[in-house]
Amino acid sequence: MENLQGKRIAVVGAGAVGSYYGGMLAHGGHDVRFLMRTDLETVRAHGLTILTKGQKVHLREVKAAPTTEEIGPVDLVLIALKTTANAALEKLIPPLLGPQTALLTLQNGLGNEEFLAARWGAERVLGALCFVCINRTAPGVIHHIDHGSISIGEFRRPVSPRGRAIAEAWQALEVEAHAVDNLAGERWRKLLWNIPFNGLSIAARAHVAQVLADDGLRATARALMSEGLDAARRLGHDIPDEYADWQIERSYSMGGYRASSMIDFEEGRPVEVEAIWGEPFRQGTAAGASMPRTETLYHLIAALTRK
Repeated sequence: MENLQGKRIAVVGAGAVGSYYGGMLAHGGHDVRFLMRTDLETVRAHGLTILTKGQKVHLREVKAAPTTEEIGPVDLVLIALKTTANAALEKLIPPLLGPQTALLTLQNGLGNEEFLAARWGAERVLGALCFVCINRTAPGVIHHIDHGSISIGEFRRPVSPRGRAIAEAWQALEVEAHAVDNLAGERWRKLLWNIPFNGLSIAARAHVAQVLADDGLRATARALMSEGLDAARRLGHDIPDEYADWQIERSYSMGGYRASSMIDFEEGRPVEVEAIWGEPFRQGTAAGASMPRTETLYHLIAALTRK
């Protein structure tokens, strides 16, 4: 896959993240097909709108379908379902597969590449980390609030020409994208933000600005980051302390951003408890890290979401 020109792309999980990254590719002229259910009729009638960087990107004609059977085989699948719905991929993915179809998961947390590789082969699998503030504000309307960088890597392999081609396709559309050699390390970099900020959004009912404005919550977030740094290093990912401090500083520009886990919790949807807190805690402690705050947060969120 030297480039994405002429390639068919499917988006499975056309919520905020899938609609933004897939929608930008469609805006750039790529052949993108969206699996949609809740927003299907609205998008077919009115198109897809992305509010980004002070601009309004409106895709009037959107290739949207209610089933992956209707989409058929493609060259690249962008998987943006929440990890709580991974069991549904067992039926959703097979109709999209051709001999060389690549599977790129944009999901949060740990374990997603392993899930895909075990079912459809490690050679198909890539992962991406989306460092972005983005919400779906209405059917067919995506609001890109801040940031937007995406890091793409191969599953347990160095970066490949296809990984670079995918990154370059977004770069051409002024979406910050990077092809990376160490996908697992990038996952831990994102977890350094997700574990505290998604977690405290539920445990303390606090959006990003509220966490940062409260001395105790901000200190707790940084302490959770320190536990994540220790775990990542013990697993072979050398992330400097300064990276965590940078994550704190860059979060101020997010304002009152509501993390995706907070929205899921408040709207009564399943929360990605195991992918974001459970699996990192298990992997980190198995490697010898001490993670008492992460353990407490994990059990607290598990209990709150069970209710």
